[in-house]
Amino acid sequence: MSRFFIAVTFLGILSMSNSWAQSSSQQANLDSLRRSIVQMDQELYEVQLNLHNSKKQLKTGIFIATIGYTVTIIGGQLLGSNPDAGKALLYVGGATGIVGTVVLVNGFNKISLRAPDPPRISP
Repeated sequence: MSRFFIAVTFLGILSMSNSWAQSSSQQANLDSLRRSIVQMDQELYEVQLNLHNSKKQLKTGIFIATIGYTVTIIGGQLLGSNPDAGKALLYVGGATGIVGTVVLVNGFNKISLRAPDPPRISP
């Protein structure tokens, strides 16, 4: 009877240590999952912040370019009736349109500062 009692006690201790090891492994997996979620949340925040910051610059660039190219069109229309004013408006409108395009391109560059990292697959 004492051998039976010792065997049952040994098996009980063995099963408890096995469940403790599984609990520790599950805790490590849970911590890894939490870290991954926090990292993804941070990356999402950075993308949203880049989009928010570039929105105003994109709108400004579109506005400046539209004004510049509109002035260029008006200058082209005036070339027939008032050539001096038409030339001046062509140059000023073209330069303004180019500045607006540069502002627009810089706004697009703000959206993505770098290429995305490849996904990490853990075994």
